[in-house]
Amino acid sequence: MIIHPIQPVFDKDSKVLILGSFPSVRSREEGFFYGHPQNRFWKVTSRLFNEETPLTTEEKRSFLLRSHIALWDVIGSCDIDGSSDSSIRNVTVNDISLILETADIQAIYLNGRKAYDLYKKYMLPATEREGICLPSTSPANAAWSTEKLIQSWSVIKE
Repeated sequence: MIIHPIQPVFDKDSKVLILGSFPSVRSREEGFFYGHPQNRFWKVTSRLFNEETPLTTEEKRSFLLRSHIALWDVIGSCDIDGSSDSSIRNVTVNDISLILETADIQAIYLNGRKAYDLYKKYMLPATEREGICLPSTSPANAAWSTEKLIQSWSVIKE
């Protein structure tokens, strides 16, 4: 059983909540979200806000807060083989109520189908708020180019 090692990023000004499934091995090693250099999350989101791609943890955290994005994952702990979403089992979920109570979250987005399915199964009954599935920024989602991801992800700015 691996426990999620990264705290959520949010403040009272956050407007959108983006939830992934569970941090990759690289992200767990780095202690921050989307740490794998091939993951396109930071490239896609920073382009949407016309900013340079943040590189350090502090730059990433500042970018999220400046852009009114709250970021966390659906899963609080699980068994997982490496970084493979398809291997996830024995799930316990994170409690997102503090984020929803603190910030005026206008929309909840899920980074990829696995995060979306887990959200629907475990969190939707508690939040009673629909989540919107976005295509995964993971390098495993090679069918989606960065440009195509940027087009789909542009809804987070609306």
